[in-house]
Amino acid sequence: MAKYIPNRRQEQKEPEHRINDRIRATEIRLVGDNLAELSLKFGEPIEPNTLMDIRRARALAESADLDLVEISPNANPPVCRIIEYQKFLYDKKKKEKEIKAKQVKTVMKEIRFGPNTDDHDFEFKTKHAHAFLEEGSKVRSYVQFKGRSIVFKSRGEDVLLRFIAALEPVGIPEAPPKLEGRKMFVTLVPKKKAAAPTKKGEE
Repeated sequence: MAKYIPNRRQEQKEPEHRINDRIRATEIRLVGDNLAELSLKFGEPIEPNTLMDIRRARALAESADLDLVEISPNANPPVCRIIEYQKFLYDKKKKEKEIKAKQVKTVMKEIRFGPNTDDHDFEFKTKHAHAFLEEGSKVRSYVQFKGRSIVFKSRGEDVLLRFIAALEPVGIPEAPPKLEGRKMFVTLVPKKKAAAPTKKGEE
């Protein structure tokens, strides 16, 4: 008969926080927005930031059929709450997901010019850059100097300054055009749109 080897992935993970008997401190600071409710349940007032012996805190948590959870282990003394631990973890993960969903990932678009870019090409690329900024993306535009064209770096700067001016309604440069190696570049970020004025009588 083959010997069973337990899968380490299936082993129970350590809790994210120390709870109940795992809390090592002899004294804790009790906090929470449910202390008024717990005071009624325990029949005694419990003020926020109360210093409490660990044994008494555990006994109170057990009598309420809840967990004593260490939420700030590095504080002196550690800060704890009396809560339902699994619900606490669920709410914490839900909040983290909401914050992550609200975070806007900035996309960087690139527009390339030459020092002798003609008007048609300039207008075509500027139109695309305008659309990118409108949708909330950053635009990194650069002039590529090839071979001896590096001697015309002033032309490249003129192209980028003209580019910045054309996009002034929708974007602003993070810094003036800068030459690095054989590229002169500038990065534009979208302008924040002003909130639409509220019409009289509207709430």
